[in-house]
Amino acid sequence: MCHHCVIETVKTSMLSRRSFLGGAAAAAGGSLASSLVVPRPALAETRGRVVDLTHAYDETFPTFDGKPGIVAEEAVNFDTSGYQLFKLTIYEHTGTHIDAPLHFSKDGRSVDELEPQSLVCPLCIIDITAKAADDPNATVEAEDVEAWISENGEIPAGACVAMRSGWARKVGSPAFRNDEANRFAFPGFGRSATDRLAALDVAAIGVDTLSLDPGSSADFAVHTSWLPGGRYGIECLNNLEDLPVKGATLFVGAPKHKGGTGGPARVLALV
Repeated sequence: MCHHCVIETVKTSMLSRRSFLGGAAAAAGGSLASSLVVPRPALAETRGRVVDLTHAYDETFPTFDGKPGIVAEEAVNFDTSGYQLFKLTIYEHTGTHIDAPLHFSKDGRSVDELEPQSLVCPLCIIDITAKAADDPNATVEAEDVEAWISENGEIPAGACVAMRSGWARKVGSPAFRNDEANRFAFPGFGRSATDRLAALDVAAIGVDTLSLDPGSSADFAVHTSWLPGGRYGIECLNNLEDLPVKGATLFVGAPKHKGGTGGPARVLALV
């Protein structure tokens, strides 16, 4: 058989086989489709509203010790290299950030050791805005927790309970940190509240101020009791006013540097 004839024979055979297999596949596909249709989950879609609870921060953002919490230095210049990047010097407890148990205990859990499931949790908000308007060092107390439960139902185990005091609006002014006499002055949690929340198996507490404890605290009673118990805290939350007091889910983008006592976090709520 000539070379040309061989080629033509092979082509004809391949086309016939392809036609047969295509028809068989279509028939089998139709049969499978009718019995095994399983919709793919749209993991990237949500009907909820996402609220960013994180402050954007730079060297001017208020810090507990008054020193810049983040410094950015140019490491690679775009005009000379075609790309750019910065070297960041960051203090763990600045900006919107997480306090890990290790922050106030010698051998507590570090930020990289926090259980992932504790970083995605129900969010309950206790509003003390009216109280804070009268007293800059106002605190969430056990009676505030009980009042919330009476009005909204039980606080779920594993939840994050956040204090909403309206303080985030003061970030651009000295009043976020100090009173007119230049003393620390901002709301926080009281020990009676956090003891009650610990008994309810709450995973975390959050504040829209510089500290879990109020500015007037002399002993960091909440830090020294809440964190060593294996729980964590979030400080300098933003936009809590945009959320209902219950029903939102919190996503805490905690850093994961080994042995960290905490660090800046991107915190989002889905409602």
